[in-house]
Order: sequence, then C-alpha cells, then structure tokens
Amino acid sequence: MLTEFNNHFILISGESGAGKTEASKKIQQYYAVSCPSTTSMNTVRDKMLMSNPVLEAFGNAKTLKNDNSSRFGKYMDIQFDRQGDAVGGHILNYLLEKSRVVHQNHGERNFHVFYQLVEGGSDDLLKQLGLERDVQHYYYLTQGECAIVSSINDKNDWKSVKNALQVIEFDKNNTNHLFRVVASVLHLGNVHFDADSKGHVLLKNNTELNWFSDLLGVDANNLKEGLTFRKIETKTEQVLSPFTIDHAIYVRDALAKAIYGQTFTWLVNRINESMENKDSSRKTVIGLLDIYGFEVFYVNSFEQFCINYCNEKLQQLFIQLTLKAEQEEYEAEGIEWEPVQFFNNKIICDLVEEKHRGIISILDEECLRPGDATDLTFLERLEEKMGNHPHFVTHRLADNVTRKTLERGDFRLLHYTGEVTYCV
Repeated sequence: MLTEFNNHFILISGESGAGKTEASKKIQQYYAVSCPSTTSMNTVRDKMLMSNPVLEAFGNAKTLKNDNSSRFGKYMDIQFDRQGDAVGGHILNYLLEKSRVVHQNHGERNFHVFYQLVEGGSDDLLKQLGLERDVQHYYYLTQGECAIVSSINDKNDWKSVKNALQVIEFDKNNTNHLFRVVASVLHLGNVHFDADSKGHVLLKNNTELNWFSDLLGVDANNLKEGLTFRKIETKTEQVLSPFTIDHAIYVRDALAKAIYGQTFTWLVNRINESMENKDSSRKTVIGLLDIYGFEVFYVNSFEQFCINYCNEKLQQLFIQLTLKAEQEEYEAEGIEWEPVQFFNNKIICDLVEEKHRGIISILDEECLRPGDATDLTFLERLEEKMGNHPHFVTHRLADNVTRKTLERGDFRLLHYTGEVTYCV
C-alpha cells in the first residue's frame, strides 16, 4: 500500500466456524503492532481493537457450529496517512440476524450481551433495570435450552465490554441508556398473553410491561393498546380491532427485533464517530470484509438464504477477479500454463437474483399480488418458473429417492459448496 500508494482489500470467506472473525482480529492486531506509534495512532488503534468486544457482545451468539458466531456482516476500512499511521476507521454493518432476539434453535443462544448483563451486571445495576440474576427467568434467553455454556464466561466478558465502551468514548449517560434498552427487550419477552371467551387477547400481568415502558420512557397505556389492538384509520375515525394471541405475540416479537436492530445500528454509528478521521488530506485505505460463513442448519430460513446468497456472490466475485481474469491474461500473453478448473457459479446467482425470474423477484411478486398469497402459493410459483433448473428441486419435482428427504414446504438449492434445503 505504501509503495504504490493505492488501496487494498482483504476478503475473508469460509463456512460458519472456519475462523473468519479470528482472522480479521489478527489482521487488526498486526496493523496495531507494525504501524509507527504516535499518540493519534494509539487512540485510533485502541478504538479499532476495542470495537471488537463490543460488536461481538451485541452481534455474536453461540450457534450449533460455533460458540462465538458472527450474526452480522462487517466491512471495516482502515485509513492510513503517507507515513503508514492508521488515522481513522469506519465500519459498515449489514444483515444483523434480528430473528435471533426472539427465537433460537435448540442448542443455540441469543446474542451474548443479554447473558453478560444478567450474569455480570452489578446488583445495583440489575435492581435499577428490574432484572433478576437468573437467565432461566427470561423467555428470550432460554428457547435453545443452553443458556449457560462451559466454554463461555459471561461475567468476564461483561467486564471486557464495559472497559471497551470506555475506550471508544461512551460516556456514563450513553452506557446507561444502552443497558436500559437491552434490559427492556428482556422484559418485553416476558410479556405473556391470555384470551377472553371471544378469543380476544388480554395481558396476563402488567409488571413486565411497566418495567419496559419505564426503561424506554414510553407511555404504558399506549404500549398496552399497541400490543393488544390493531388501529384502523378511516377518513373520519379510528377503529380499534382486538388482536388474537398469535397476532399479539407477533407484534411483541416484531417490536423487540426492531428495538434491538435500531440499537445495533446506533452502536456502530457511535463507534464510527469515535474513530472518524478529522484530516481531509488524501488517505489510502485497507478494507477488511468479515462476513457470515456459508450456513446449513436443521431448519434453514430466509436468513440462511440471504447469507448463502451473499456467499455465492462473493465466490462469483472471487472467481471473476482471480481465476477468470488471470487465466485470460495468461492466454493473451501466450504463456504456457495448466488451466485451473473452476465451477462458474453465475448459474446459481441468477437463480436467486435474476429480474422477473429469480427467487427474490418471485417472492416480491407473491408478497404484492392481490388475493390469498401463502407459503405454498409461493412454492408453486417457484416450481412454475424453475421446474427445469438443474440447481433447484422441490418435493413435487424430485425423483422418488430425493422426495423422501424433502418436506412438502421445502425447496432445495444446489449451492457451490453443497445442497441446502430451505423451508418456505
């Protein structure tokens, strides 16, 4: 970078649990050790390194593949001046797996920060937040039935996170707000519903709701109305229509996911503010991309579909930039060489993203069209459009042997790394 004064880019790929996040931390540590040491450099360097424990607490979780799996994609660029001092940094985050806030598969946990707060927070802090020192007490923390894991020390990790927040210049006020939001999500998860004789929803008790409204500073009555009624506005009046239990749970969970997602984005913005480079002279940049690994779980949902599609696109980019372009250059220059066989996965990328024909376009159309659109009508549309595709198969399209391994609501894609069965 210094010799040619141009920008560089490091792309880290591999399946879930391969060690991508650890590799990206090692690269950051290498910059920290090998760059010239100046005061401004030390502050940027410290903030860069200390952003890791905070982002991991809020964005990583235990999965079946990995006890510290990144549940978001991260692109970090580090800016250097002409001497090679790191003078600033910026983080882009995308695809946070918000569904994990409200549901975890068996053997998996929610995001680390919830367990760290309950296990590591001081008695005084827990009292202020209305929390008990018992993770089993919280519905959002126990669905995977493995809240306590021997390989994870939530108490120690809590200390590291608090220390890191100070380094990246979070004042006491902001830190308190952050913990209040985390606690509010736990209280919201414990809001349970009953039904009256007509099937309309009732709130079981108001204690958790009052804690939630108090921590976020919102009106408890408005909140109660929002969780139990749908508001229909006409030109002349507002009509309140009561929810069923299923609807109320859906709304509660949607609110929890939205709050957590907004908080994560706010957190990344605050880290960026603290690492921002104030000098406007020309800088060179080294970018570092640490994304989700390719995933195959027992049940693969829309999140896994997006993650694996993202990996397909990266693989396509990698093939085009390295193998394809290099080999064409060898041919053009008449250099003798052994051709490297590679699978051009454009066929799979097109299957997902092609306009009016790809899976995402069909999903968009099915969500927008009038009439009764369901999971199964979506599946039928996929079968209509892609019945002959060599990388797509469903229960109806499969042969007898394959059919036994597919449920009626599944479709299977043959990705470049292997087969994945998705549930519509």
